[in-house]
Amino acid sequence: MSEVKRCRWPGDDPLYCAYHDEEWGVPVYDSQALFEKLILDGFQAGLSWITILRRRESFLKAFDNFDPEKIAAYGETDIERLMNDPGIIRNRQKVLSTIKNARLYLDIEAEKEGGFSELLWSFTGGKPLYNAWEENSQVPAVTTESENMSKALKKMGFGFCGPTICYAFMQAVGMVNDHITSCFRHQEVMRF
Repeated sequence: MSEVKRCRWPGDDPLYCAYHDEEWGVPVYDSQALFEKLILDGFQAGLSWITILRRRESFLKAFDNFDPEKIAAYGETDIERLMNDPGIIRNRQKVLSTIKNARLYLDIEAEKEGGFSELLWSFTGGKPLYNAWEENSQVPAVTTESENMSKALKKMGFGFCGPTICYAFMQAVGMVNDHITSCFRHQEVMRF
């Protein structure tokens, strides 16, 4: 039996490998799913993705399955509840930003045709960008598209959405295919 060739970054951690093999790079168009991923990438700031991935179920529970309407209504009691939840990253700025981002998300969904999904996908022309990196070292941390997305989101008032966070987000939700060419997922995600 031959060994599966994948990107190096998940190492041999079973949770990380499953995330790489099943989710990372698959195009996501659902607005609420995109909101969830953007928030989780914001919580990752200063941390590794595996830290967030290991706590994802706790985040889902703590933040009402990332239902923007529920999060937008959070008050001081909810903030304190979240700040005392050991299952998530307890950073007040990130918690407050999540609440503000949920309110902004609702505004976009109500006002913009195509909603949050169309807004985010507009930075790649509405379709995935396919790269052909041979080594992980070739994959950039920031691109013009992620810089443009970051500027636009910040201008609207979103927090924790710098260009590096936006690029990690774009990779995760399939706006760009950054699986290296020798990875078995490189060709697979192009079929979605």
